[in-house]
Amino acid sequence: MTSDHTPAGTPGGVSGEAFGGTADDRAPDGGLLAPVRAGTRVERLTSDAAWVRAMLDAEAALARAQARAGLIPERAATLITRAAADLTVDPSGLARRARDSATPVVPLVADLRAALRATAPEAAAHVHKGATSQDIVDSAAMLVASRAVTAITAFLEAAMRPLAALADRHRDTVMAARTLGQQAAPTTFGLKAAGWLAGLLHARDRLLALRLPAQLGGAAGTLAALVETAGTETVSTETVSTETVSTETVSTGTGGTETSGTETGGTGAGGVRVPQALALALVDLYAQELGLAAPLVPWHTDRAVVGELGAALAGTAEALGKVATDVILLAQTEVGEVAEATPGASSAMPHKRNPARSVLIRSAAIQVPVYAQLLGRAGEHERAAGAWQAEWAPLRECLRLTGGAAETAAELLAGLRVFPERMRANLALTGGRVVSERLAAHLPKDELAEMLRGDDPLRAPDELLDPSAYLGAARELVDRVLAAYHDRCP
Repeated sequence: MTSDHTPAGTPGGVSGEAFGGTADDRAPDGGLLAPVRAGTRVERLTSDAAWVRAMLDAEAALARAQARAGLIPERAATLITRAAADLTVDPSGLARRARDSATPVVPLVADLRAALRATAPEAAAHVHKGATSQDIVDSAAMLVASRAVTAITAFLEAAMRPLAALADRHRDTVMAARTLGQQAAPTTFGLKAAGWLAGLLHARDRLLALRLPAQLGGAAGTLAALVETAGTETVSTETVSTETVSTETVSTGTGGTETSGTETGGTGAGGVRVPQALALALVDLYAQELGLAAPLVPWHTDRAVVGELGAALAGTAEALGKVATDVILLAQTEVGEVAEATPGASSAMPHKRNPARSVLIRSAAIQVPVYAQLLGRAGEHERAAGAWQAEWAPLRECLRLTGGAAETAAELLAGLRVFPERMRANLALTGGRVVSERLAAHLPKDELAEMLRGDDPLRAPDELLDPSAYLGAARELVDRVLAAYHDRCP
């Protein structure tokens, strides 16, 4: 048992340095073991500092929403917003202090209040009013996710532009389609690129369809503290009672439906506010201040929104991984049909041209679906003990790995080299067998079986053996994908 005098988090009060650690051990995770996201935009948007900033943004937004609703003075909201913007917090120190409460919000709110007491003590009492820690962490998570998803979709669009050009340029570049690792029938590289494009387009559309909500429910999801405040505070003449609130309400999986419309703050005769209606309107104001959707109800233990976000990120990573996996296989020495613009080096073999970017993308595509499995699990009663906290790290990994993969894919596809002559040469390796499906429609079964029995090149009319004459609707399929792309990405 640790005594009252033993520093928390160290065995018997012994420092980490005594076990061989140094101050550098506490340095931020720079992606040494996940280079796919090292130095990328989404890594910066999901850093510890970015999460701290998002939590402070959530606290400031809450104060501004409450001022708009007349629950706190306008000056207090201004001072809180300014203090939140100016506050500098060491994320590592905040994390260590969070061990005592299992949430970083408790020490962060203490820091924000302390900063205000030093400069504007009258505003300190209005910090975090009526909220609970999960309101701030969940709202911050949706802010971080929203910012990251915006960047991810931009990188997907950057990757799709060269893909569309490849699909158009190579619509008639014949190559072997491969099923179960073997040459199957002729196709075109244009259609392969169009297939990649369709996957990324669907992934982007799925991300754009997400409606990430704010979180505000108070201690037990009833808004009780806010209702109490609304019922006891002095009525302001400039409150939500005279303010029109445009809302977009998003179902969080509890039976509601997504709606949009216009609501006015709940007031009675003479402008006296109805506390419950005002508390509900405050949720919408809070969502507005954050730039997020308004939830139908608090979603403290209904994690469908997080699960849907994780699924969309996993789908995006898989779509990017499909491109990377195909490039890896097509770039094999024995195939040689494509190559990355910048060859990856080997520490031992100077001749190697490793498809490094594709390898990084595929590594992310394998990881993200695993992390996503931890997201969206319903919590017990009105607040989960452990399941909610277990979401934080996997959600960030899903965001930054997918973001890193999307940014890396844009780099890969911008410089992808294609070798049509090698594709043609590989088609000839089977001695005409790549069109056996077509021959089956024109030759007697026994005759074709006899031809396929040996290893010699097949003997049949040239028009039947020409792979470019057996492409089905490949060109038309390319056109369909390109039309959809240009329609949705003008």
